[in-house]
Amino acid sequence: MGHEDQTILAAGSGQDASDGAGDSAGDNERVAKVLARAGVASRRDVEKLIAEGRVKLNGQVLTTPAVKVGPADVLTVDGRTVAAAEAARVWRYHKPVGLVTTHKDPKDRPTVFENLPPGLPRVISVGRLDLNTEGLLLLTNDGELARALELPSNALVRRYRARARGRGVTQAMLDKLRDGVVVEGIAYGPIDARLEDGHSGGSNQWIMVTLAEGKNREVRKVLESFGLTVDRLIRLNYGPFELGRLKPGEAEEVAPRIVRDRLGPMLAASAVPQGEEAPRPAAIEKPKPPKVERPKVEYQPGWAKPKKRTGPPRPKKPAKGPRPERATAPRSERAAPSRASAKPASKAPARRPGPGGPKRKG
Repeated sequence: MGHEDQTILAAGSGQDASDGAGDSAGDNERVAKVLARAGVASRRDVEKLIAEGRVKLNGQVLTTPAVKVGPADVLTVDGRTVAAAEAARVWRYHKPVGLVTTHKDPKDRPTVFENLPPGLPRVISVGRLDLNTEGLLLLTNDGELARALELPSNALVRRYRARARGRGVTQAMLDKLRDGVVVEGIAYGPIDARLEDGHSGGSNQWIMVTLAEGKNREVRKVLESFGLTVDRLIRLNYGPFELGRLKPGEAEEVAPRIVRDRLGPMLAASAVPQGEEAPRPAAIEKPKPPKVERPKVEYQPGWAKPKKRTGPPRPKKPAKGPRPERATAPRSERAAPSRASAKPASKAPARRPGPGGPKRKG
């Protein structure tokens, strides 16, 4: 199911899909398509919900997805009414390692949808990334768009950066993947794999892998067929969208004009978004940490008691007031010093006669 529990309102007259009268009513659509467009889940997952008896049409539990619905019908999933489908929205999300791409994991492992940033509506993922793979994961509120992005017939290119451990693999060996390869009985289509410059020949090598199928664990299995062990795998691109500078755990909505320009042929007419820029997410105030009141420590027997000061208290120092200014006359009014008060010039000291007395002339 989606990131948040919300309701969905459907359309239809609740008739069997095999009834030809339903085709004449242009507003009638298959129930799986309606629920997928509303962002409940992908068509495949909607069929599972119906098989589990969790979907009702006008109060009656559906037992088959071969039913068409229209504007007058009401659909509920798990007792919640399904709201009308909105225009398609797409988010780029940097999936970190350690999260499972599912809404509910039977092993109770942490999931992508439990760790999405706050403020996102009900969303579903475009494809999956396994537990130990990180990088770009597209999210959308439109299940039909997610299905179109996953279809092999649309041949959307996925690009990965893999760090592989092992030796002996050359670029010539990787070039053979361009003709496809069969690994453990599974046929994989053409793959472009290139050793990054400066990383060839060592025990750890970075390899750029580009493919258009995206089968389960395809990159890992293909590289393992060369005797390599992939210890890190990052998805950089999915179709026309790039990971960019998103940090692990961050999500950013794609602008509506970009969704129209790049995904227009895949969108239903009612799903084409309007506007130019994506709305800015509302600022989320971080909760202030609660004040911790320290308990008052009471004296316990055996503790050293604090020393008490004896004698008179110390006198308080008087407050310092402003420093008085010296009264000085202006320079022009100052009297010049008199000659009498002037310091007499120093005279040279008299020469003392030598030990033989003063010399006489002659």
